[in-house]
Amino acid sequence: MYSDGEGSKKRKRMTIIGISSIFLVAMVIAITVGVGVNNNENEEEINGSSQKNHLSSSMKAVKVICQPTDYKEQCVKSLNANAGNATDPKELVKVAFEVAMKHINNAAKKSTLLQDLEKDPRTRLALNGCKELMNESIAELKHSFEAIGDFDMTKLDDMMANLKIWLSAAITYQETCLDGFQNTTSEAGKKMKAALQTAMQLSSNGLAIVSEMSTILSDMISGSGANRRLLNIDDEKIWFNNFGVRRLLSQTPTELKPNVVVAKDGSGDVKTIHEGLDRIPKMNNKTFVIYIKEGVYVEHVQVNRSMTNLMMIGDGAQKTRITGNKNFIDGITTFHTSTVAILGDNFIAKNIGFENSAGAIKHQAVALRVSADMSIFYNCSMDGYQDTLYAHTKRQFYRDCTISGTIDFVFGDAAAVFQNCKFLVRKPLDNQQCIVTAQGRKERRQPSALILQNCSITAAPELVPFKTQFKSYLGRPWKEYSRTIILESFIDDLIQPAGWLPWLGDFGLKTCFYTEYNNRGPGSSTAQRVTWRGIKAITPQHVVDFTPGRFIRGDPWIKPTGVPYASGLMAAGTSTTTTTTMSKSAEVV
Repeated sequence: MYSDGEGSKKRKRMTIIGISSIFLVAMVIAITVGVGVNNNENEEEINGSSQKNHLSSSMKAVKVICQPTDYKEQCVKSLNANAGNATDPKELVKVAFEVAMKHINNAAKKSTLLQDLEKDPRTRLALNGCKELMNESIAELKHSFEAIGDFDMTKLDDMMANLKIWLSAAITYQETCLDGFQNTTSEAGKKMKAALQTAMQLSSNGLAIVSEMSTILSDMISGSGANRRLLNIDDEKIWFNNFGVRRLLSQTPTELKPNVVVAKDGSGDVKTIHEGLDRIPKMNNKTFVIYIKEGVYVEHVQVNRSMTNLMMIGDGAQKTRITGNKNFIDGITTFHTSTVAILGDNFIAKNIGFENSAGAIKHQAVALRVSADMSIFYNCSMDGYQDTLYAHTKRQFYRDCTISGTIDFVFGDAAAVFQNCKFLVRKPLDNQQCIVTAQGRKERRQPSALILQNCSITAAPELVPFKTQFKSYLGRPWKEYSRTIILESFIDDLIQPAGWLPWLGDFGLKTCFYTEYNNRGPGSSTAQRVTWRGIKAITPQHVVDFTPGRFIRGDPWIKPTGVPYASGLMAAGTSTTTTTTMSKSAEVV
């Protein structure tokens, strides 16, 4: 027996667990069932219709769960067709996962078939990219599946945040697949778009379900400060703490005892970065340090998803440089042009330069692509022209970095915060304009944005004599719900008074979210900025939601590294203390 107070607490706890179980099951099914191709839908409809009059309680709950989605009919149909008569949440998750694997394998086979029949090299590369990106989607589903198995009510806030990040990444991977067919002439792009239509709708539905349930559950358990504290991760209990990352980052190269030393002159363990990566244990749970000595390394490097907890340290961004020259003009998709690609979570880079040397004439040419969650770049440089830094997916933090380029030179759909960074606008081709950012948020519920805090946007030395000849802008909406926040930063006079540039016609002008807050410099005046519906004025109370302590929940995974970091606002007289609770407005604007 329980007292009234104890009984109330128990009922609340059981209610939360019940709702959470239903929500998690529905989310997984909604996401996974649609990741395949459309040619299995008739069979699923038959299975669903045969059970129409025998809806279980879980199926009725599905209708409620589908209510906040944008594609309700697709949501209900896909869930009912695969849930059967099962009511045990764990069994439903197993069924959903098995169905997902089957459908994704079928989709992969279809991609392979299209690739085998395709003669155009660029289209073949795009199809190969789709297979790679579908594998990334599978990995995100596995990640979510493991999180469900380790469900911990005391970490509910963090679990919800993680699920939204992972689901958002799954949406972005699908969109990136389709982006790869730019400037292709065959029918393969249209076929892949048709094959992914249902998957993209269900992924959107899944994110809607997560977002709605996150709001409901947060309201239910936000009663007392004590309860709220239980929902936060202790700063000292994150992975960094166990492996002395703070100590490693503070050491000089002579003091450092890395796992592998890379040196072109033969004075290290290996001569190439590739060889260094080959020595990393798979799914490593300790910080693995690769020290890259001074030198120019002409390599195309990929840190795979399995290479987790990797730290790469160089001798300085201008001394240790990794360079390549893959580019769009030579027939390579933008996704595959990156000199360095980071996929392994919990990645840290310090004192390294990343470069794509293809030049402005070669158009899209990525120096660094990042799809790793909780990744940190400290005192690094990213140099190129068009599409220099591809902040692709998940949570990223850049501190004291320098990024140079011409067109859309920071782009992607990550939740990325740049703090104390320099953005250098280079001299473009004669017929070009310069745009600093092109954020790629496709869905309004995605928890992604490009955030520039206490940064500087200035002309590179090569542009200074010509900066009145070339127009420069803060950004443009690459995708419909593009979101960029520039706060407490220095904006020089190279930026046009209008500030922001359209992508094409009125695309995204009503749905984007662009805001400037408490900036300084001759280009910071907002008096003559464009007046699109997507240009927002923001209050001090709201802007805090876009600081790293809240937006990427950075305190637990950035602070312990010892990387310089401000959790909140940085301007004098403003508070830098934050909680991990984000207002609803920041999640969906």
